[in-house]
Amino acid sequence: MQKTQHYILGNWTEGKGEGSPILDSVTGEHFTNVTTEGLDIPEILQYGRIKGEALRKMTFQERGLMLKKLAMYLTKKKQQFYEISYRTGATKIDSWIDIEGGFGNLFANASLRKLFPNQTFDVEGDPIDLSRGGRFMAHHIMVPREGVAVHINAFNFPVWGMLEKCAVNWMAGMPAVVLPAPQTAYLTEAVVKEIIASKILPEGSLQLISGTAKNILDTVESQDVVTFTGSASTGKILKKHPRLIEESVPFTMEADSLNASILGEDAVPGTPEFDLFIKEVRNEMTVKCGQKCTAIRRIIVPEKLMEDVQIALGKQLDKVTIGDPRIKEVRMGALVSDAQRNSVKEQIQKITQTAKIVYGDFDDFQVTGADSKKGAFIKPILLREDNPLQNEAAHITEAFGPVSTLMPYKNLEEAIKLSKMGKGSLVSSIVTNNDKIAKEYTISAATHHGRILILNRESAQESTGHGSPLPNLIHGGPGRAGGGEEMGGVRGVKHYLQRCAIQGSPTTLTEVTGIYQAKAKYKEAEQHPFKYHWEDIEPGMSLKTHNRTLTDTDIINFANLTWDHFYAHTDITSLDGSIFEKRTAHGYFIISAAAGLFVYPNKGPVAANYGLEDCRFLRPLYHNDTIYVRLTCKQKIDRDVASAEHPSGIVKWFVEVFDAEDELVAVATILTMVQKKQETFIEMTDEKVEELLNKLTEETKPKWGIMTPQHMLEHLEYTYKIGSGKIQDFEVATPEKILEKVHASLYNYDKFPRNTNFPLLEKDTLDSLKHPDLATAKEKFLEEREAYKNYFKENPDAKLNNLVFGEMNRYEWYLLERKHLNHHFEQFGLI
Repeated sequence: MQKTQHYILGNWTEGKGEGSPILDSVTGEHFTNVTTEGLDIPEILQYGRIKGEALRKMTFQERGLMLKKLAMYLTKKKQQFYEISYRTGATKIDSWIDIEGGFGNLFANASLRKLFPNQTFDVEGDPIDLSRGGRFMAHHIMVPREGVAVHINAFNFPVWGMLEKCAVNWMAGMPAVVLPAPQTAYLTEAVVKEIIASKILPEGSLQLISGTAKNILDTVESQDVVTFTGSASTGKILKKHPRLIEESVPFTMEADSLNASILGEDAVPGTPEFDLFIKEVRNEMTVKCGQKCTAIRRIIVPEKLMEDVQIALGKQLDKVTIGDPRIKEVRMGALVSDAQRNSVKEQIQKITQTAKIVYGDFDDFQVTGADSKKGAFIKPILLREDNPLQNEAAHITEAFGPVSTLMPYKNLEEAIKLSKMGKGSLVSSIVTNNDKIAKEYTISAATHHGRILILNRESAQESTGHGSPLPNLIHGGPGRAGGGEEMGGVRGVKHYLQRCAIQGSPTTLTEVTGIYQAKAKYKEAEQHPFKYHWEDIEPGMSLKTHNRTLTDTDIINFANLTWDHFYAHTDITSLDGSIFEKRTAHGYFIISAAAGLFVYPNKGPVAANYGLEDCRFLRPLYHNDTIYVRLTCKQKIDRDVASAEHPSGIVKWFVEVFDAEDELVAVATILTMVQKKQETFIEMTDEKVEELLNKLTEETKPKWGIMTPQHMLEHLEYTYKIGSGKIQDFEVATPEKILEKVHASLYNYDKFPRNTNFPLLEKDTLDSLKHPDLATAKEKFLEEREAYKNYFKENPDAKLNNLVFGEMNRYEWYLLERKHLNHHFEQFGLI
């Protein structure tokens, strides 16, 4: 019998011994075994710590782009994971949540790179001034921990459960050791095999132990982080592990909880909210066969609506087809195993000591396309507890399957009390169209819940639902839910970073943080800062402008131009009792005048003004006051460009406006988009083209491809005929759905891929030569190039189609020519 494999120490391997059998949840087929016997856990953890240096050295931008690349790679491979996922009992919708939901976490965390600096560590919060003279200050930095993230995961989401955690620790620069639950570790294994095969992650960033390793915590260290997802009882045992206490290892627990959904008193039958409530409860009972840590376990409704809800929910549950999840009509598959089914039955029996089953039973139900005796099937079970304030079984007992308990409340205060009787949950929801009810419930119940969904007719169409944790929101909860937090966007990343307060002079902390700190020494720019490309700008680079005196006429003209006739600017007879002494310049005129002083007017690397932040006016400026400006690079932030624009980054400029006495009167942070250097391609001037052509002979061999020198020139001649409008009777070969993206690639600095086939030719074939020899081909090439250049001189606004890139203007044809000539001249070793 095959075994589910582990990926450890840079290799795929199996555990020793037979291990435990794993069965197909639907058919009962024994298809793999799981064993972790013989694995050297201390060595595995140490390997991750050592190899993790590669991740720690990457910037946030590099890590984010890595996650994006991995997400795109896995998305292309997704279909194979769906086929395996059926074995877990999951329907296609269930698997979509697990598989593509997991990939979604990679995409979401990749986007967080835009919120972090362009370096390996984070600078948190605002600077703190510690002295009256401004020469001693403090800041907080957050650096990647030097350990491994150990993730002990549950069986219900073998893909999402891994990636929702790993996406976060990878973004932080920390490697992971993942331990999926043995019941579904084979699906995690399949995804990890593709991750490793992609070679997108640095080696050691991910290790997989397929199953339970009881000694996994025995050698964790203070720099490690441990997370656990599973039952509250198991989590409590792990939390008390002596090693966690001795080493002060951060431990995050996300445990199954008794999540409640409340029906508002206004949501009576016939309202959209009543229907939404019934649908939401049905979904949360049946999706993943109820095996969700966020599923609705307690249905809390107004006592007068108990019968209505029970009947309506029963009708909806009648529509749920149970069976083989591979069959299109099936809406609920199987539990993960027979053992899980037995556990669910045992928990239901505990709840029925005071509650009663009002829908469903263990034996009498139909299964489509499968044998109910071989698969771990169960019918949805709805219980009813009429005395929920007195009887606590439904509040403390979780049946981890398609099971929920209906219970009444008399008023909103009682509903809130009932929701809290679960002693802490991951999520709660309230369905109401009354915002006052929504507010009272949310504020009062928030102490006991990690997330609260307020659902009504307005939000329903775009709501992600009660049971869906989102990457940018925290996932966790107080009390029984574990008392921890996962995900949460930037908050989640910080769980894997070590915070450190740093103190020193502004100049020193500018160098340490990579962000200019106010009152640090300026680095006088040798030329205007706007003349530099993004790579050549550094924090502290500064320009002091000349002076400008603000006149009465300036202020009046600005008021007339903007229609801002606030009295302080236009009515000097109304200044009595105000903070103003005389006619005052508009704050935004000061910023505009400052821009006029520091902006470099000529075209250069600065592509656009990107925004304005932290604008403050420290004292009024009056007519006849004189100002000057200090423009200083504060911070650089990288960005990836997908649209039709050249590669660029964002530069934050710290703008200080001073008066004639050198008193600071206004500050702001201006953001500019600054182009990066183009150092990939040689500019193809007439002289350069002729120089390179002179090197080309009949004997010149290509570095790749099957073209001869003459074939290459005749190919270029043909494209120049397209670029001069002589040939336009063709269809664009690039599919419409990707044409915009392909067209935008003209603007990047990436070389054309080698061995790309020309659209009009069959693969690995060459056109017949048109000219008698290479010398003639050179002449015709130069003639057509000249015709192309003349065409755009005479028609500068013309747009012509290209076979690959679609409609292109004059500048885009220039970009294409530069890339195209560089590509083929490099192909033949001319450059």
